[in-house]
Amino acid sequence: QVQLVESGGGLVQAGGSLRLSCAASITIFSNDLMGWYRQAPGKQRELVATIGSSGLTNYADSVKGRATISRDNAKNTVYLEMNSLKPEDTAVYYCNLRGRSTGWTTTWGQGIQVTVSL
Repeated sequence: QVQLVESGGGLVQAGGSLRLSCAASITIFSNDLMGWYRQAPGKQRELVATIGSSGLTNYADSVKGRATISRDNAKNTVYLEMNSLKPEDTAVYYCNLRGRSTGWTTTWGQGIQVTVSL
């Protein structure tokens, strides 16, 4: 069974930066789609960023210019770097993986809390 383990969350002051990591327990393929989503209290889970084959990326408007998603296929890991953090970035962040490595099913991590304080 595929496992995704997120790390790097915590409490950050507004204007600060963080780097989230998500490591897969299996070998991922370069064209697998990996992404970060987040869910704030009382809100639906929303896309933050995705990265696919050839490093093609997609970002939510709310994080464009402040977030960078990247991947290291050799380490089976996807990263999310965010700067200029705002209180509205507070949420549980989830990574996901879908592609050949998962049999084309979507696998989610357990989520990691990010809290941005004023």
